[in-house]
Order: sequence, then structure tokens, then C-alpha cells
Amino acid sequence: MLVEIETAWSLSGYLLVCFSAGYFIHDTVDIVASGQTRASWEYLVHHVMAMGAFFSGIFWSSFVGGGVLTLLVEVSNIFLTIRMMMKISNAQDHLLYRVNKYVNLVMYFLFRLAPQAYLTHFFLRYVNQRTLGTFLLGILLMLDVMI
Repeated sequence: MLVEIETAWSLSGYLLVCFSAGYFIHDTVDIVASGQTRASWEYLVHHVMAMGAFFSGIFWSSFVGGGVLTLLVEVSNIFLTIRMMMKISNAQDHLLYRVNKYVNLVMYFLFRLAPQAYLTHFFLRYVNQRTLGTFLLGILLMLDVMI
């Protein structure tokens, strides 16, 4: 799936993209229904862009590999959440907090920046074409700016 981002397809990858799209839909509805739209507008923008990208894999069965690769970004969220929970509980003096701080930095580069850079490089081939790849490049570039 790393090499054939456009054409690679597997049932597990397809189901993962479907599940993730469902999560983004649910989270978007939750933000709007709870009245947090103004405070969480950047999440809404991110969710709409992600859903647009995932729907290409769901409805056209193309770029499923790209959707799976994009989800690697979520791995770094584990360490961000641990860091935030430790800050909330005033545990910044613990060794685990300091270790997690550096692990978080490594995970940011490995699972957030590296996949985004790889996907951006891949999709730049579609700049001069009016295809689904060009649409996905637009979404990806907006996500690059947000990161």
C-alpha cells in the first residue's frame, strides 16, 4: 500500500477507511450538537477534509492505500494525549512525563510529518491533471498547512 497508494486495495484497509470515516462523521455531529462549533472550528475543518479524502476510497475504491497511510498520523495522538493527561494531573516532574516528551517528539516526526511529506510528494504528480488525485492533493496541502 505504500507504493501503490492509488490502486492498492485490501478488505482490511477498506474497512479501516470506512470505520475512520464513520468516526469523523460521528465526531463532527457531536461537535455541532454540543454547541462547540465556534471553539472547535479547526477540528471541523480537519474532519470535513478527512471525510472528503476517505470517501474517495469508500465510493470509488481508489486511494485506499493513501487513506490507510494517512491514518498513521493518528499514532502520534496517543503520546499527545498521555502528555496532556499528565499535564492536567500536574505530573510534569515525573520521569514518565520527560520520557514521553521525547517519545512524543520522535512519534511526531515518524507518524505525522513523514507520512504527510510522503503523501504530498506522491500527490504532486497529479498537479497538472484534473482527477481525483488533484482533489486529494488540495486536501492534503490544506492539512499540511494545518500541521
